[in-house]
Formats: sequence, structure tokens, C-alpha cells
Amino acid sequence: MRLTLKHTVWIKVLIHGVSLGFLAQLVWLTLSQAFGADPVDGITHFTGLAALNTLLLTMLISPVARYFKQGMLVRCRRVMGLYTFFWATLHMLTYFALDLSFNLALMGEEIVSRPYLTVGAVCWVILLALTVTSTAAIQRKMGAKWQSLHNWVYLVLLLAPIHFYWSQKSEILEPSLYIILAFALLSFRWRSLKRIFARPIAHRT
Repeated sequence: MRLTLKHTVWIKVLIHGVSLGFLAQLVWLTLSQAFGADPVDGITHFTGLAALNTLLLTMLISPVARYFKQGMLVRCRRVMGLYTFFWATLHMLTYFALDLSFNLALMGEEIVSRPYLTVGAVCWVILLALTVTSTAAIQRKMGAKWQSLHNWVYLVLLLAPIHFYWSQKSEILEPSLYIILAFALLSFRWRSLKRIFARPIAHRT
């Protein structure tokens, strides 16, 4: 069965429902003190995993749509990308508000001095740029430059699990699995990545 526009509407409704459900779960866990006396680590971990999982699912849409010949499924990619940015922003704000008490100077020092925070900040800035330029109107206005910009999502896919790995003090199994998943998703896109890296070389020659 081929997906239609009506099906994609319902899929988007499902995406909104699941995403808001996880947000409600986060609120409930926080208010019920399920994260313990110091909930900062729990909230940070929850929002970070939510961002990473949503990113992986977003990057999985195109290979699934191509394999099952369901082109309409790609229409759901933008809403998933927006939720990726939402969770990444909530993850960043948790650290900024609860750990640093909105101290911008201290945040700058932390980002410079801690490599895992540097990587996380790079990921967030890229996601911000992709979110701001995600509308159809901006896509038409940017033309070919739009695709070049949005190819940076591959760098986020690579760096986000590394940020997770470096942020862990002892537990490395879970972040290692995410790194493996990220490389698996990148392997699905090897033809696209080959074309992306071939263009600068072609221009130089």
C-alpha cells in the first residue's frame, strides 16, 4: 500500500502525540521527584536521549522511504527534525539554567574548556540553522544552497553520539551503541556522502 497525503497527516499526529507524551512523562518524573533529590542529572540525561533518539529516527526516514518506495513518508521528516531541535534546546537549557544559573560567561568558559560541551554546542548551532531554514519558503529562496546547508545534519549525526560518549564518566556501553547506530545510518547514506565530498574536489580540479 502506498502512503497518501492523508496517511502522512495521521503519521504527523502520531509523532506529535508521542513527543508530547514524552514531554508529559518528563514533567511527571520531575514533579514526582523520580529523578531523586538532585534532578539535574536525570533531566539532562532524559532530554539528551530524547534529542538523540529523535535525531536517529529523523535520519532513518529517508532510507526507509526509499527502501519501501514510500516517498510521501519524507513529508514527516521536517516535524521530526523540529522535535530533535526542541529536545536539544531543552537539553541545553537544562544545563544552562539548572547547572549554571543562566551565567553566560560561565557557559562560554565551560564550552571552551570542556570538549564534550564544545561538540554539543556545535551540534545545537547546526540544528538551529537547520530549523530556521526548514520552511518551504526559505528552501525556495535559498535554492541549491539549502541542500548544502542541510547536509550538515550528517555532522550532527556523527558528533551527537560522541558528545554523549564524552559526557559519561563511567557508563560507556549505552553511548557506544549510539555511535554504532550513527555509523550504521551513515552507511545507508554513503552514496549521498560520496557525492557531497566529491563536489569540493571537482570544483578544485
